[in-house]
Amino acid sequence: MNASIIRYRREDVALRQRHWQNEALQKGSGATYDVHNPANGQVIANAAAATAQDCKESIEAAEKAFGAWQFATPGQKSVLFKKAAELVVSDSYQDKIMKAITEETGCTASLGKLINVDLCHNVLHEACEMAYQVKGEILPSDSGAQSFVQRLPMGVVFVISPWNAPLGLSLMTVLPPIAAGNTVVLKTSEYSPAGQLIAAELLKEAGLPDGVLNIIHTAREDSGPRVAEIIAHPAVRKIAFTGSDRVGSIIAAEAAKYLKPCVFELGGKAPAVVLNGANVEAASRAIVSGAMNHSGQMCISTERVIVQRDVAQQLIDNVKAVASKIKAGDQSKTDAKLSCVFNPSSAANIISMIQEAVADGAELLVGDLKAQGAFVQPHIVLGAKPGQRLWDRESFGPVFTIAVVDSVDEAVELANASTYSLTSALWTNDMQQAFAVSRRIHAGKVIVNGPTYGSESRFHQQGMGGSSGYGTFDVHNFTYTQLVSFQSPESQKAYIVTDF
Repeated sequence: MNASIIRYRREDVALRQRHWQNEALQKGSGATYDVHNPANGQVIANAAAATAQDCKESIEAAEKAFGAWQFATPGQKSVLFKKAAELVVSDSYQDKIMKAITEETGCTASLGKLINVDLCHNVLHEACEMAYQVKGEILPSDSGAQSFVQRLPMGVVFVISPWNAPLGLSLMTVLPPIAAGNTVVLKTSEYSPAGQLIAAELLKEAGLPDGVLNIIHTAREDSGPRVAEIIAHPAVRKIAFTGSDRVGSIIAAEAAKYLKPCVFELGGKAPAVVLNGANVEAASRAIVSGAMNHSGQMCISTERVIVQRDVAQQLIDNVKAVASKIKAGDQSKTDAKLSCVFNPSSAANIISMIQEAVADGAELLVGDLKAQGAFVQPHIVLGAKPGQRLWDRESFGPVFTIAVVDSVDEAVELANASTYSLTSALWTNDMQQAFAVSRRIHAGKVIVNGPTYGSESRFHQQGMGGSSGYGTFDVHNFTYTQLVSFQSPESQKAYIVTDF
């Protein structure tokens, strides 16, 4: 394991920079950056800021480890992942995870456990199965020949994972390439280095060989140059990124210079479509939950609600009643249900988006139009429309818009009036209607009679291009196919020139 890492020393809130190579902590360059608690702005740590040399060493460690790891058997990998699944729910790891997650992201304890402990336990078990999914096929061949296609790992994969579910999303992103026989260099978010570093500690204790997973941290101002340097390295064969569409576009352009393939899970502006006859009470609870969990800081958060007129007023009354009871506050001081957003700038941007929509004719149903540091209270807006930032762009905040329509066709048209296509929800009690309408919604996932997030097919969350990205985090996206053809004297007759 090779990592530019941080170490918490709780007594003095100091962190020592080290690089983790061959199971030994080694002195690094000494450059660090501050990590802040978003709820109160306090510095909770100093994290190692990787240099170009640190990145180069991490890639070289991954390249070296690939030589042996590509031949690891499915059984060996499955045993390792199962051991990690047992470790992640142990008391010692849960305490470590929750301490890092709540301090670095401000996440509520209940949600933090769900998306960083329970989720990891599940995806590690799924990775056990994934290790057996690297399969080939026999192809029809010419007479006397025999051909088959085999799947082979690509080599070193560069992974960038975000802060909003630091451990959960890190494992969801690194496990598919590792299960397929690749090695990984993971760059953490500058906001959550400790939470993401636990992925390396967990897998190493489970038996992952040194160099298979390498973790680096970068200061915000260094991230661009370090990412470009890693992408440019000839040993890096593929890039996997989870984050915003803005940054995804930058990474795609950088990778295009070297014709390197990418997998992107980017932003979301998930619509929830509520049709006449739907269970409005259940839809209301799911919508508010889908919009407000983690203060809306998930790519699968519900951001747009499109409701048919016959049930619109009932839905509006219900969501107002539920959302009005929810308050945001410092988790260390109150029993507030909502956490802060990840920094004050994000909070200010969320309020600005709502203010612009209201100034352009939308109606504020719930909310105070105020940002208090990194805290934003729940907001509901009626009548936002395409062309407004609140409709067009991912807010990543505790806010959703409601649009009232008359027909199913109008509902589908508005649901698709977005460059995002990650996930969606459809509410109807007519199953024939559910089948007919779901296929018309331009989204990688349509959840019928449920929230826009769900636990099904965790590794198959995908956008359909545009602002939500493309590709899936599965073994097929981190392997290439190789044709192997065995020729016999008989089959060679058609190809070999004999008259010379």
